[in-house]
Amino acid sequence: MDDIPFHTAHWLNTDHPLTLADFRGRVLAVEVFQMLCPGCVLNGLPQAQRLAQTFQERDLAVIGLHSVFEHHAGNSRESLAAFLHEWRIRFPVAIDMQGEGLLPQTMAAWGLQGTPSLVLIDRVGRMRARHFGQVADMALGAQVMELIGESSAG
Repeated sequence: MDDIPFHTAHWLNTDHPLTLADFRGRVLAVEVFQMLCPGCVLNGLPQAQRLAQTFQERDLAVIGLHSVFEHHAGNSRESLAAFLHEWRIRFPVAIDMQGEGLLPQTMAAWGLQGTPSLVLIDRVGRMRARHFGQVADMALGAQVMELIGESSAG
């Protein structure tokens, strides 16, 4: 997982900064979002919460990546902390580092188109899926189960 660039400025919902290597041995789902993005609030984040509630922590870790590329003034760390509290989002959330261009560093490095995006990383650290927009729960669940089974067997 050390080969996948992951640039974070701050972490919320955890008592210490995390790295992708901290999730080694588990499938990792990363919900890339902006708190002022309607699709993120209505679809992406609730789906990430369902993933966290459905799968065993030993098999699947779920984290958020707040990647802001618009409305910067309304997306402060303090506002994000209040948002996470109000929406009862309990999984760890990283704040993506600002890039030199429009896109934050991790978002650009991962080749993401926008938010919401969901990235799946297998137990050995390979990025296996990048979904932009809404993903059907059944299709996503099947994909996660395939990665869990693949990783357990191999």
